[in-house]
Amino acid sequence: MGKYSAGDYVKAEFTEDRTGESEWMWVKVDYCDDEQRIVFGWLDNQPVVHNTTLKLGEHLAISYDNIREHRHAS
Repeated sequence: MGKYSAGDYVKAEFTEDRTGESEWMWVKVDYCDDEQRIVFGWLDNQPVVHNTTLKLGEHLAISYDNIREHRHAS
């Protein structure tokens, strides 16, 4: 079993490359790869800063380094 389980939520930081502005958004975990330190999941927030590059429900790969909070599925 990996560090994060399917159905868990992680809050990840997304940084805009051009401006350096960051946004924290929740991602619902699909699965993770502990060896590569990557979480795969669906974006569960409507982006405000990244509204032209990310969409609600988009499937993403996120580095463990960008995860700031973890909530287990209930």
